[in-house]
Amino acid sequence: MMPAPVASALVAVALSVWGLSAQAEPIDQLRQFLSQTASAQGEFTQRSSGQRSASPGASAAPGAPLVTHGDFAFLRPGRFRWNYRKPYEQLISSDGKFLFLYDPDLNQVTKKQLAGALPASPASILFGANDFERDFRVENDGTKDGIDWIRALPLAKDSPFERIRIGFAGGLPVAMELRDSFGQTTSLTFDHVQRNPALGAERFVFVPPPGVDVLEEK
Repeated sequence: MMPAPVASALVAVALSVWGLSAQAEPIDQLRQFLSQTASAQGEFTQRSSGQRSASPGASAAPGAPLVTHGDFAFLRPGRFRWNYRKPYEQLISSDGKFLFLYDPDLNQVTKKQLAGALPASPASILFGANDFERDFRVENDGTKDGIDWIRALPLAKDSPFERIRIGFAGGLPVAMELRDSFGQTTSLTFDHVQRNPALGAERFVFVPPPGVDVLEEK
């Protein structure tokens, strides 16, 4: 199963026609994204190297990348839903105060304080309060295959991530790469993304289904 910081990450770099300047440096495009995008929703494909899911619904040969598909939505700051649909179901949801990890196969929900669950993480860059440069050293990282990249290096020594990369094409963020402290890499691509749709805070309220075990972590 995907570690919570990676999973909540992903939660997305929202894409589609967002009207960002194609001439801007990648770092400036990220700043524009944070300042001009209050909400977004779309679909994602996630590829994780060196990981296998504990879910009985997933199968992958040892050493083969685990490929998952799902959808996401977010309402900044701090509210998001990251919903895995294939090859297994899992939901990571935040109402702005608490982070919920729901695994239907285990019939279990883990509840955490959001502030303690997302420090210096990809989600803190994308859904936070535009202060990502307080927690990361961010720099332009060149162009490859038509994608302009930035690289974010966590300033905290105990960060679970070695580096985070976000790619832009035509002024739009289109990809994300995460490398954790164990050398495992997670990459994301995004499709059918809508920028600034009307999303109410109630969409991000998670109520555990009846009979589900709820574990609370401080």
